[in-house]
Amino acid sequence: MVAVLCGAQLLTINYEQMKVARRDSFDSVVALSRSKAIGYDANADESRYLLDPDRRPTYERFFLDKSQQSYGIAGAGLDTYDQRLDETWAAYRRNNEDRRFTGEYRRELDNITFAGEHEAAQKTVAAYAVYQHDDRTFRRLVTEGKTQEATVFCVGWAPDTSNAHFGEWMKALDQVTAINQRHFDLAVHEGRGALGTFAPVAGVALLLAAGLTVLGLRPRLAEFR
Repeated sequence: MVAVLCGAQLLTINYEQMKVARRDSFDSVVALSRSKAIGYDANADESRYLLDPDRRPTYERFFLDKSQQSYGIAGAGLDTYDQRLDETWAAYRRNNEDRRFTGEYRRELDNITFAGEHEAAQKTVAAYAVYQHDDRTFRRLVTEGKTQEATVFCVGWAPDTSNAHFGEWMKALDQVTAINQRHFDLAVHEGRGALGTFAPVAGVALLLAAGLTVLGLRPRLAEFR
């Protein structure tokens, strides 16, 4: 009975902790990490757009593709993306079941599990929206021939510039990732702790049961000699 109870408790705990580690936290960490990598690449596309005028349409397309990977909006072009982002995000804030956008942030928002995670995730998307608006400002300055002003706005780190807002977006992204990472680490620790506690007890109980069985049968077996 001790072995069965310990084994059942071990399986129950590890099932629960595996769910937390694999689905509740790790899936979010993957989505958020992808978004971070995509964000850095998209930010680099802005600099390439500035430095390589001959390939600007290509870099615009790359930037839009990466934006769609993080926060997908069907049918949105670069000229409408920020407006559609505001509309779909406002709709989500009113009703968290609204599904007008896809992408890595959709995966994270559909997998909210831990205390403080939803607020941190919403802060991240809000910071992302600010950065997207900055991108339109940057491209408008380039189109107007204000290259120097566009350069300062794009690659400088002064307050209320694109890179400053990019840094705030990455900081918010790191915070929501840290929440999930912390619970992932805790789940792994709890699962290993249960394995280290209940498995030895169950093993000793089985060995003891086997030993006692042999001792109990010896007198009966001796009768057949």
